[in-house]
Amino acid sequence: MNILVTGACGFIGSHLVEKLVKRGHNVSAFTFYNARGFNGWIDNLDKRIIKSINIISGDIRDQDFLVNHSKKKDAILHLAALIGIPYSYHAPKSYIDTNVTGTYNVLNASKINNIPKTIVTSTSEVYGTAKSIPITETHSLNAQSPYAASKIGADQLALSFYRSFKLPVTIIRPFNAFGPRQSTRAIIPTIITQILSKNKNIKLGNLSPTRDFTFVEDTAESFIQALKSKKVDGETINIGNNFEISIKQIIKIMREDFGYNFNVILDKKRVREKKSEVFRLIASNTKAKKLLNWEPDYAGLKGFKKGLKKTIEWFQDPKNLQDYNSKSYSI
Repeated sequence: MNILVTGACGFIGSHLVEKLVKRGHNVSAFTFYNARGFNGWIDNLDKRIIKSINIISGDIRDQDFLVNHSKKKDAILHLAALIGIPYSYHAPKSYIDTNVTGTYNVLNASKINNIPKTIVTSTSEVYGTAKSIPITETHSLNAQSPYAASKIGADQLALSFYRSFKLPVTIIRPFNAFGPRQSTRAIIPTIITQILSKNKNIKLGNLSPTRDFTFVEDTAESFIQALKSKKVDGETINIGNNFEISIKQIIKIMREDFGYNFNVILDKKRVREKKSEVFRLIASNTKAKKLLNWEPDYAGLKGFKKGLKKTIEWFQDPKNLQDYNSKSYSI
């Protein structure tokens, strides 16, 4: 298949591109244009993979650019977004421009070019704190941050294009992906990088919230399964482990399973406003199993620890850590 991946330079996007190329697909990797010619994590993939990728640098806020570069594609996998929750408090308009208008541009390009399959990436943040568990796709939507609001807007636009124009679009809704290459906007690399910097005192925010962490290889695989499925047009599908763990429990695992010795200091700057904090997320993945024939390889507590070990080992590699620090990845 000829596939365009937006947000290819990012954490999940780079893992997805890697998998797609290895499966024999022709991939056009849409990266965010910058004057340095920097293509994010795409630059760190195996050289043989990079050679087989058609890298397109641009901006999803440019509608004409997207229309021109999505012609003759069999699918668009849309992962480009602003994703940092704290920054969304300070610059909500930026999130509307990128996440809502950018998604509109992708959907419109798909409509104009008659793309057979468009997959839009959502987030578990759209649910807010769980009102019932596990969270199914029919759970109410409750934006507790401008970021979450922008993603709800993007999701609803995607569904409107399916209902109004019969655009074959699917929404994939990941729950807290983690793994190699993830930036310190997220809790797990925040913990790991502080520990590996040999800090005896690491700074964290609220330790009580629980999350359904899904290893990035499982998350990326869900997109590939969605590409194969003929039963997902107009569907929203959770991608999660059906397993929850608190930040406090992760701290315990880092100490007891991996032998790290450190203290935790509360950093008030990392604490969300009470009404904005999402206290509990745990996914029902029944629909993903049924429609995508997908389930996590890194399942439950055992799978989480296995994924955590791989993530720690990646950050322990001096070359990876040097690239990570020198390029200041925030995507």
